[in-house]
Amino acid sequence: MDGEISYIEVGSEDAAATARFLSDLFGWSFTPMGDAGWFQTPNIRAGLHGSDPEHGIVPYFRVADIEAAAARVRELGGEAEGPGEDEPGFGRFRNCRDAQGLRFGLHQP
Repeated sequence: MDGEISYIEVGSEDAAATARFLSDLFGWSFTPMGDAGWFQTPNIRAGLHGSDPEHGIVPYFRVADIEAAAARVRELGGEAEGPGEDEPGFGRFRNCRDAQGLRFGLHQP
């Protein structure tokens, strides 16, 4: 498993306010998509969505085989959501939690 952070997802109560703040703070360009969108950071993309009751930043780790990685998460006592659809230009994603409830994701570009 690679394990390099390849994507981050930012969940916020107010996506527009968060977009302004992070753009102003880091100089990231923001591409809106409805009430959400994504940032281009110097190295990776970062998604942004609003109305998130568990707002925060979730790292997604690059894996070569998302099915095998999700199975390994479960073997280690964590949770991995069911298979998601391939997102054109981004790849496949799985939201996960470790045995303590810590949120993270898997990303197969």
